[in-house]
Amino acid sequence: MNFKKRNIKLFVLSGHARCGKGTAFQIIKNFYKDKKVVDVSFANPLKEYAKKIVSWDGNSESKPRDLLQNLGIELIKSKIDDKLLIRRLLEDIEVYSYFYDIIVITDARLKDEILSIKEKYNDALTIRINRNVENDLTTDQKKHITETDLDNYNDFDYIISNDNYELLKETLENICKEV
Repeated sequence: MNFKKRNIKLFVLSGHARCGKGTAFQIIKNFYKDKKVVDVSFANPLKEYAKKIVSWDGNSESKPRDLLQNLGIELIKSKIDDKLLIRRLLEDIEVYSYFYDIIVITDARLKDEILSIKEKYNDALTIRINRNVENDLTTDQKKHITETDLDNYNDFDYIISNDNYELLKETLENICKEV
């Protein structure tokens, strides 16, 4: 088999829980219907750990958010290796860059995640999605660093609003046309 690295477009989506990052990925994927598009996530390893640790079925409705937040920050970043999840994602991007044209990171939640991606891929496009809707997070979950660290980060390429689907779709399609 002959492997050839592609000249990828890399999108980095950020926003609070339930702001529409998954929906944004689907819009981007549909826009590039003639290209190969894949989503990647910093949280993928955390989700795999959670499936084994608490027998989670992977269903977002039963997501063990406290465990995922604590695994990522209090255990992995604080006690094991603060760059582990970043390195894992960068490795995933390297592998997928041989098979996909568009790679979309669907869950940037920390400044060091964005900065590490931009350091390696300076043409990565960062998009912050804001949505004025109450989510189902507890007060403690809403205050967790994974929900607040990027609130005052001002170096996104785009900050967009997800107040309705049609406007979100139009905005993202316009961004895709520009890049």
